[in-house]
Amino acid sequence: MGKGRLEAFSDGVIAIIITIMVLELKVPAGHSLASLVPLAPVLLSYVLSFVYVGIYWNNHHHMLAAIRRVSGAVLWANLHLLFWLSLFPFTTAWMGENHFAATPTAVYGAVLLMAAVAYWVLQQALVATEGAGSLLLRAIGADWKGKLSPLLYLAGIALTFWRPWAAQLLYVLVALLWLIPDRRIEGALER
Repeated sequence: MGKGRLEAFSDGVIAIIITIMVLELKVPAGHSLASLVPLAPVLLSYVLSFVYVGIYWNNHHHMLAAIRRVSGAVLWANLHLLFWLSLFPFTTAWMGENHFAATPTAVYGAVLLMAAVAYWVLQQALVATEGAGSLLLRAIGADWKGKLSPLLYLAGIALTFWRPWAAQLLYVLVALLWLIPDRRIEGALER
């Protein structure tokens, strides 16, 4: 099966996820910049989640560029990833509306962790479909970011009940790690 339909479907779902997140933002009652101050946690949560969705969209695109076909296992693995990404609007709103309280921040971290696991499962399904000569397998290499991210999410989840702000810093750190362009797949495609 070709990959075009999978990519188009995923792009559509991701666009809807971003739309739902932005629709969760409420307009302040006042007309001054000061009226935005109480909304700061909501806005910051939105920005962080928007960055994460953008990172997943970008990496998903690059990963699919490195493969030729998809299988039934890939379709299910992709749906698994989209499921966890679809929870971003809920956990983003819950965390922001509750000013980064421990439980919503822990649940947000758990969704980030599960999205990372789902991405890894999708990556493995794609490699298995492509076989031993997989360009994607060669491009992934040691994948230190992919291995470090879940550990940082787990640390963040644990930290939420002690210092929720420290968990937030870890979530931001992981996003920053992935914002730095990863040229492994592009490099493998050029070679």
